[in-house]
Amino acid sequence: MILLTGATGTVGSALLRRLTSAGEPVRCLVRDPRRLGPERVRVQIALGDLSQPASFRNALRGVDRVIHLAASIRDQPGASIEELNAVATMRLLRASERAGVDRFVFFSSLGATEHSRARFFRAKALAERAVLDSSLDATVFAPSIIYAPGDPWLTLLQRFSYLPAMPVSGSGRAVYQPIWADDVASCILAGLDGPVEATEGGRRLELAGPQTLSYNQIVVTALRALGRPRRIVHVPVPLVRGTLKAVGWVAGQAAFATWEEAELLELAMTSVRGTADAEGLGVTPATLAAVLGAD
Repeated sequence: MILLTGATGTVGSALLRRLTSAGEPVRCLVRDPRRLGPERVRVQIALGDLSQPASFRNALRGVDRVIHLAASIRDQPGASIEELNAVATMRLLRASERAGVDRFVFFSSLGATEHSRARFFRAKALAERAVLDSSLDATVFAPSIIYAPGDPWLTLLQRFSYLPAMPVSGSGRAVYQPIWADDVASCILAGLDGPVEATEGGRRLELAGPQTLSYNQIVVTALRALGRPRRIVHVPVPLVRGTLKAVGWVAGQAAFATWEEAELLELAMTSVRGTADAEGLGVTPATLAAVLGAD
């Protein structure tokens, strides 16, 4: 039995379709089973979330493999970014050790370091270290920016594309190696049971797409796919920070974006290994333009 967290996310939904199609028994830890869509009738459901460690015990019953994808890039009511990404991962890890889990797959991020200025990256780095130091047979996947047609990020870009100009936070010069969620799901499946080459400090694979693109270039590609070329207007970072903090204060969880999310667009997420780790798992990542139909 596989326990999957984050099953309703961009990667989780792509992975869940693959797992159920392959006939793998899956249990999903979710707050709202309706968000699983048609897959909810094909899986076992454990109600709960990362802020409720008491739910881990029942969720882990009979589980031999854990795929921990769930994360949050904004504070939630009653739980901070640090609690949801670092502390919750450590609690799930310890609960998995007590439950006798054989494999633990954790989803980190390229750029995650304990000295990053971004809270999300610092929390991910702490969780990653705990996973690699654990007694479990653990694998860490560290991807660059992940996308899929219709995902929340591209949907937000689509909404902004109706404006006469496209606003971009800061310079837009931070670079990424965007990778398609379906390619990421293929990498996780390939590494779930097969051998993973050990690296310094444990088993850690970096997942990157075939192109290194600035955020400006990513936006231009998305706009071309939408058929709405727009002039890019760079909004000064202090103005973005102040505006989003004010929006968050007024709108709360309904805010379209937070400063913590926007700050990530100022930080590079690249791997010197490029696509080597993905290709080592038998996956050749597609380009952003090919997936979005912008060629």
